[in-house]
Amino acid sequence: MKKFDEINIIPFIDIMLVLLAIVLITASFISQGKIQVDVPKAQNAVKLKADDLAKLLTITEKGDIYFNDQPISVDDLEKTMADWSPDQKITVKVDARSPFQGFVTVTDLISKFGFKNIAIVTQKKESAAPQAAVGATQ
Repeated sequence: MKKFDEINIIPFIDIMLVLLAIVLITASFISQGKIQVDVPKAQNAVKLKADDLAKLLTITEKGDIYFNDQPISVDDLEKTMADWSPDQKITVKVDARSPFQGFVTVTDLISKFGFKNIAIVTQKKESAAPQAAVGATQ
């Protein structure tokens, strides 16, 4: 019988490549967010870091409202917002094809509680990466 004195690392490399592919695919889903929306395009946009965007409000194409990727009713959102401090950072991500009433409802709640640190996610017309246009409601 032949003595086994070497290790074949080819299967190990295959396993590591598969694990790397899984990690990269998972990381891209996490960075994209769970709720996919086609954000509107704008000429002027300011890039913001993801860690600066504390509370995420998403409005889908059907007009459904999500808070931090969880579905929420307008009444529950209003109760949740009542507990936030006035300097709370809020990001609003709206699908370009959503009914305008959803956006008006969310901005009305933002205005009701006097939040001033608002970012609206848009996409620059000539680029494909989503950015945020910063503005305050009055």
